[in-house]
Amino acid sequence: MRIIHISKYDHNTMQLAKPIFDHHRRVLLAARHVIHPKYLEKLLQIGIRQLVVEDSESRGITLEEMIDVPTWMDVVALVQEFFSAPLKGVPFPIKSLLAAVGRLLMEIRNHPVLLPVPEQTLPDPLRPYARSVNVALLALQVARNLGYNEIMMRDLAVGCLLHNIGSVIVKDPAEFPEVGFNLIRSIREFSLLSAHVVFQHREKMDGSGYPRRLSGDTFHEYAQICGICNLYEELISAKDMPPHMAMEHIMTLSDSAYRVDIVRAFVNAVPSYPPGTKICMQDGQEAIVIKIAEHMQRPVIRYLSSGAEVSLADNPTLIIAKSC
Repeated sequence: MRIIHISKYDHNTMQLAKPIFDHHRRVLLAARHVIHPKYLEKLLQIGIRQLVVEDSESRGITLEEMIDVPTWMDVVALVQEFFSAPLKGVPFPIKSLLAAVGRLLMEIRNHPVLLPVPEQTLPDPLRPYARSVNVALLALQVARNLGYNEIMMRDLAVGCLLHNIGSVIVKDPAEFPEVGFNLIRSIREFSLLSAHVVFQHREKMDGSGYPRRLSGDTFHEYAQICGICNLYEELISAKDMPPHMAMEHIMTLSDSAYRVDIVRAFVNAVPSYPPGTKICMQDGQEAIVIKIAEHMQRPVIRYLSSGAEVSLADNPTLIIAKSC
């Protein structure tokens, strides 16, 4: 199986490998269905831009690195419930959110590589909450690379899940961080460090961020991790940038917007070419990434012409030119 843009779907050669959901999180189409071309238009209308499919080119690719979809959807639903609480005038589901963080920590413990489900596989109304979950998943893997303990990872995850909570209170994006900070720090079950993730995730080390134009060591490490992961999600989802190009962009921000060691941890935790990515090698041959094994940036590939499988970690002279 592999992830494709909906425009590349071919009903003659492909079938769904993962279900498609509506904005109420109900299954619209189950796995193993073939999508009629007219139905593709309806999916585009509700905002779905990516599909997980199976075809001959992706045979044998399991995407076992991807988080369990029901677990992911449960956490997306919980984040949506948390964000909706101020508008509905109901108490925040604090215990449920902390339980959801526990589920994410367990997923991280059980998977050496854990890919988020692309937010573009969901309708527009659910995507803001899916992005929060994906930012948290990416951040936890960076934190693991940095050697964080479970308490540190929990506080980071809470801040990442709620980093954009201010958006439900005010309309001006420049005000989201401070409004969200004041809200989260008022909840005694949450660490003040989680609140600072919400407050600072749009800052930059060089002082060009907002809302306080922090610089240097005043820009907290947790918030830097959240900021990098949020930027990455924005690039690959809102701007449709291929993951390897988003990774290259983030690397250019090392020691200017974010600390060198945090950028390095991100590079070591997140693959530039996830399984299922079609790639062009420097020698002109086309291949597909089948799994991440020893090295995050040097995956195992399968040449499309011959079917030969090669670990790039064991063959340093073989270079990926681009996704294709």
